Amino acid sequence: MSIIDAATAANNENERNDDAGHPDAPSSGGGVRSARRAASEEASGVEKRKNLGAGSFVLLAAGAFVFLFPFYYMFIGSLQTSPDTSVAGAFPNPANITGENYANINNSIDLLKGLVNSGIFTGGVIFFTVVFGLLVGYALAQMQFRGKGFVFGMMLLVQMIPFQLLLIPLYVMIVRDYGLADTYLGMILPFAINSTAVFVFRQYFMQLPSTLFEAARIDGASELRILWQIAIPLVRPAIVTAVLLTFIGPWNEFLWPFLVTKDQSIQPLAVSLANYISNIAATASNPFGAILAGACVLAAPAVALFIFFQRQFISTNIGSSVKG
Repeated sequence: MSIIDAATAANNENERNDDAGHPDAPSSGGGVRSARRAASEEASGVEKRKNLGAGSFVLLAAGAFVFLFPFYYMFIGSLQTSPDTSVAGAFPNPANITGENYANINNSIDLLKGLVNSGIFTGGVIFFTVVFGLLVGYALAQMQFRGKGFVFGMMLLVQMIPFQLLLIPLYVMIVRDYGLADTYLGMILPFAINSTAVFVFRQYFMQLPSTLFEAARIDGASELRILWQIAIPLVRPAIVTAVLLTFIGPWNEFLWPFLVTKDQSIQPLAVSLANYISNIAATASNPFGAILAGACVLAAPAVALFIFFQRQFISTNIGSSVKG
């Protein structure tokens, strides 16, 4: 509606009010001025929103380009027949595009086997992280026991200790004492409990109304039943968040699997790529393209997982299930 149309409509409405003898009806001049002022403010607000939207779009587009360009360069580099490490290599000649790099690195390290090993390692870590995280997070948030504050403080303290500081004692315990070298369990155990996931679950559980759990306890439900039937369905966004935060760590982990595995048949893809770079790449015809091809294979599952779970990751609608 234009300013003139708005003013005309307001003027007609005021005249109708005057004819009906409405005591509170404003004068025609005041109605026109009010309508013009409202229409002007509305037009100004729309213009501001348009300007803000365009500026935000430009900033987001620039940020997306900066963020996605390394992935684009990695993918284009993995398809080039001859390596081009310059900036111009980001826009190669179509005649220089090939898929031989993927075949070459697959013949050297078996990409499928490396992906399966990484999947087993990462899947085991995620499973234990979610199970222990739910149990500990629920206990710290909704149960009362002596020393709960101390346990929570120790959990926060663990987050401040670098994992590299624990490598030697963990290696001695896992390899020498437990004899779990060259096993999937030996790779998984040091990452089975994630204090960050415990913290995430605790914060989500604390947002839930305690009346839900009190009512279930009055009905005679056990704590495990309350956790399984009431708490877990309400914190699905937290589970997705914990899975995504946990996934990227073991999937890209190199140092610990490299220390505890010498058998190449169970090494994750990150370790296999590192071995390829140090041992085989020097003799390859196009080591640059082969390395980028392996990096693309390693990054593809992580990117696909984040894209697939994007909506669940940003969802925080927990209180919608509670109705008064």
